[in-house]
Amino acid sequence: MAEPMRIRTQLAGDKLTVRVLMQHEMESGQRKDAAGKTIPAWHIQDVTAVLNGRTVLQAEWGPAVSKNPFLQFVVKSAKVGDKLSLNWKDNRGDSRTDEVTV
Repeated sequence: MAEPMRIRTQLAGDKLTVRVLMQHEMESGQRKDAAGKTIPAWHIQDVTAVLNGRTVLQAEWGPAVSKNPFLQFVVKSAKVGDKLSLNWKDNRGDSRTDEVTV
């Protein structure tokens, strides 16, 4: 199973800034190993953020995203005590879900 995401939130008024650091190798499928064989693609494809049961972000990623990707976004109408859940799924079927309270 993948390492937990590092999720940081900062509330200013009703605007919530979310910063996420995901642990993932993010192989593009274009590099070669020492023996000259192509390293198979392995990257995050879908990212979803849900605030109190309401989807606030959906993203489709590809092989061009860097290793251990960082994501930052802003959500309006947030308040202290809200539950934020983040989920990613990769092209091998692995997934990770983490949740924080604002």
